[in-house]
Amino acid sequence: MKLFIDTADIEEIRTVARWGVLDGVTTNPSLFARTSGRTYDEVLKEICQITDGPVSAEVVADDLDGMLREGRHFAGLADNIYVKVPMSETGLEALSHFRAEGIKTNCTLIFTANQGLLAAKAGANLLSPFVGRLDDINQDGMIVIRELVSIVEIHELESEVLAASIRNPLHVTQAALAGSHIATLPFKVFQQMIQHPLTDKGIAQFRSDWDKARKALEQSRDQAAGARAGA
Repeated sequence: MKLFIDTADIEEIRTVARWGVLDGVTTNPSLFARTSGRTYDEVLKEICQITDGPVSAEVVADDLDGMLREGRHFAGLADNIYVKVPMSETGLEALSHFRAEGIKTNCTLIFTANQGLLAAKAGANLLSPFVGRLDDINQDGMIVIRELVSIVEIHELESEVLAASIRNPLHVTQAALAGSHIATLPFKVFQQMIQHPLTDKGIAQFRSDWDKARKALEQSRDQAAGARAGA
């Protein structure tokens, strides 16, 4: 399963890229709003220099002409930009236009397998079900992931399922076991995936044992040197 980071924070993206586990980036207007002093275009261009994987840039227009105008603009910024389009009647129409123009897309705000099927038929390259938001209203978001993965595989659709709205490491594990092609997660979830108290304890123990062994060796050498000096 490919791992994307869901952020517009350049330092977070650079950090995960240094770990060697970054396959792409997803952004949206809310994430960009947390940055300051730069335009969305500037941020997107820098992100595309950090990773050659897909970088999703979301349109904010709700009319067809606006979606197409914004999407074409984003696609012109870098070859690895994927235009992020919300699930709606207008969104489906925009997806079909982008497909005809060879522009790669990510259909966002999917909450049912049927929505995902429609987006795939319209030409979306990535299908983004929001598992965390479904969990928030007492529904099992992973059911949509499993159903949509099965639909894509059974009918050999040219789309990938991207598990979005990931809230914790368990969501990542569940998405991987459900067969999701991609998961996009916040930086803090990447950090949580790394951390475990037994790992921390083991590292501390190894370091302590190493320091003791090195100290004992130094003492032994000092004693031997002292014995030779007194002989």
